[in-house]
Amino acid sequence: MTVVGCARNVDRIKAIAEEDVLKDAPGKLVAIKCDLTKESEILSMFDEIRQTVGRLDVCINNAGIGFDAPLLTGSTSDFRNILDVNVMALCICTQQAVKLMQEKGIDDGQIIHISSIVGHKLPNPGMGAFFYCGTKYMVRALTEGLRRELKTTKSHIRVGV
Repeated sequence: MTVVGCARNVDRIKAIAEEDVLKDAPGKLVAIKCDLTKESEILSMFDEIRQTVGRLDVCINNAGIGFDAPLLTGSTSDFRNILDVNVMALCICTQQAVKLMQEKGIDDGQIIHISSIVGHKLPNPGMGAFFYCGTKYMVRALTEGLRRELKTTKSHIRVGV
């Protein structure tokens, strides 16, 4: 399997690709620079996947950020940053992944959204994490919504969280 890893700092992914364990492996790890807070970079990343890999069978949306941002005193810029990575990037990547799968006639692909235990139950006290928790609850709802949308199109692309 060819695995594409994206990050703002691709040096870490490139270093993993160079580790002895992966050098002799049958697949490969491709590093692509992408800031998930920028839609244009996400679209460019998928264009690069089209050009270098040619297809996409599995998309794992694993990116997530969270930090102390209380609902009553957190800054809107912190809220936007968390929302951009945890929700918007997940939605854009999912949309582009399904689009690429459909372009290539892949009807048995898989979309995996990584959430968090706090997407199921709020922590105690967790006062600075409630906005983050809200985005992880949203990941669960978006996953189920995607599953239902794909079902209505008779797609066999699987969705999991």
